[in-house]
Amino acid sequence: MFRSNFIIFFVFLVIFPSSADAFLQFMEAPEYKNGMECSSVADSSLICNSSLVHVSMTLDPDYLRGTIAAIHSVLKHTSCPENIFFHLIASNNPGKFSPNNLAKIVSSAFPSLSFKVYVFDQNLVSDLISTSIRKALDNPLNYARSYLSDILEPCVKRVIYLDSDIIVVDDIQNLWWVYLTGSRIIGAPEYCQASFTKYFTDGFWADRELSRVFAGKMACYFNTGVMVIDLERWREGEYTKEIEKWMRIHKEKKIYDLGSLPPFLLVFGGDVEAIDHRWNQHGLGGDNVVSSCRSLHPGPVSLLHWSGKGKPWRRLDERKPCPVDSIWAPYDLYKRRQ
Repeated sequence: MFRSNFIIFFVFLVIFPSSADAFLQFMEAPEYKNGMECSSVADSSLICNSSLVHVSMTLDPDYLRGTIAAIHSVLKHTSCPENIFFHLIASNNPGKFSPNNLAKIVSSAFPSLSFKVYVFDQNLVSDLISTSIRKALDNPLNYARSYLSDILEPCVKRVIYLDSDIIVVDDIQNLWWVYLTGSRIIGAPEYCQASFTKYFTDGFWADRELSRVFAGKMACYFNTGVMVIDLERWREGEYTKEIEKWMRIHKEKKIYDLGSLPPFLLVFGGDVEAIDHRWNQHGLGGDNVVSSCRSLHPGPVSLLHWSGKGKPWRRLDERKPCPVDSIWAPYDLYKRRQ
């Protein structure tokens, strides 16, 4: 059910062909067409079309260059690019970075892209956010992923959520069709070798009432920047309210440090469909405190994720790139000023 707090903006399909504002411009991407094997989509602007693959991302002005590159990578590597529908979520910022202007920028780079821009009401989380170890993590837009079941149309029953600092080098449909067993709500690569305890404070683990949420579970870390979400089950279980509950507890007792991730771990830890690690080669941005270069993990790669402090577009502009940043660069459509 839709909450009245959400304002839904426009669907941009083949409009504003070259009208990106001068303050931030991108080159137009090649036009990617469906292969012969693709199911036919008569009108991809119809969000409820059952043939669509739904992908959701945020439109943060600070990460817009990354979002454009991520969209480009998805379209380039999928066999059915015309079947992809992007649900892009922006804050209601006045001035040059308004949702309307951000939509124009996206449309200028992808004139044929099927997408819709939604406005996220930051007041929903403004009183629930506490300071974390990195300022960027405190951005209210980071919490929009917790409200996808309310933001997106009820007919959208499944969605892939992607962070803006990723590149997909495989067919996104292979991720879309991941099966969620039983009553599981989320599919994501899990990392059970990581020290799960470090994501919560000593006070949390000392509080038996709180820490028993993990009792009897094999709770593993998973990164919320790449998730397959069953929105139908999410709505039925009212999991947004569960996440908000833990955010209120944290506001009172300070039980974690890392922004929007721990509430997801508290609600879904130990009950996540484990997707192959190839779908989230994360940590390529380096350490959260000190930026550092990281190499790819061993094994096949379907998605690269520059989680951490260092972002490839900034390191490239500063002429201090890490080796993995060269993989990101070909998807960059930013039009540099002469």
